[in-house]
Amino acid sequence: MTATTGPAGTGTGSGTGAHAPAPGAAPLVRMIAAQTAFETKLLLRNGEQLLLTVVIPSLLLVLFSTVDVVDTGSGRSVDFLAPGVLALAVMSTAFTGQAIATGFDRRYGVLKRLGASPLPRWGLMAAKTLCVLVTEILQVALLTVIALLLGWSPHGDPAAVALLLLLGTAAFSGLGLLMAGTLKAEVTLAAANLVFILLLVAGGVVVPLDKFPDAAREVLQLLPIAALSGGLRDVLQHGASMPWGDLGVLAAWTVAGLGAAGALFRWE
Repeated sequence: MTATTGPAGTGTGSGTGAHAPAPGAAPLVRMIAAQTAFETKLLLRNGEQLLLTVVIPSLLLVLFSTVDVVDTGSGRSVDFLAPGVLALAVMSTAFTGQAIATGFDRRYGVLKRLGASPLPRWGLMAAKTLCVLVTEILQVALLTVIALLLGWSPHGDPAAVALLLLLGTAAFSGLGLLMAGTLKAEVTLAAANLVFILLLVAGGVVVPLDKFPDAAREVLQLLPIAALSGGLRDVLQHGASMPWGDLGVLAAWTVAGLGAAGALFRWE
């Protein structure tokens, strides 16, 4: 039986013409962009994620800037608190939110199914990272507006601020993925929230580290949240150029966290 030939002899009946199906994966950039948009929509629709990423940092900034609860030293409270709350926002998105979301994606087999799709696994991680960055841009914009309305007067090198935020994001992302890829989802949920609370109290976010004993302060200064909040404060409050010590601490956490996550992460 011969195939039907179209008016111009193009062989449309055999499926080899201009409208023949051409199965195949979409371009990689388009797949990553689509996955990023999907991840971002899921995050912004999640009430718990919004509580962590938007509500809690905003409330802390407003509360401690307007009510004299914690002694933040000389100067206006908002000048001390705004950099710390920006660091908290990075931690809430890159670490706490990402660890919980990825942990439950892993538990319910979402990661396993995505791993079998045309999107490569590194592409999925890239999409999750871009989702974190998009969310952080929205967070920083919102918190900056709130802080400015409260009388904040930041100054310093914008390049240093951007580098601190990027390194902080990388460090917390590595730790979040390490936790999500090695622990059960329920354990990740509890541990991530517990770490969030502990670092909020002891990470120099709203309570200055000089309020702690000397021995404890030397240890707390090595935490990623303390390095990020301290570095941002040095630049935005005190006008430092490049806080190399804090950048070094964040770089070390980045290498350790991402390296361990890459080696130990289990997809199912």
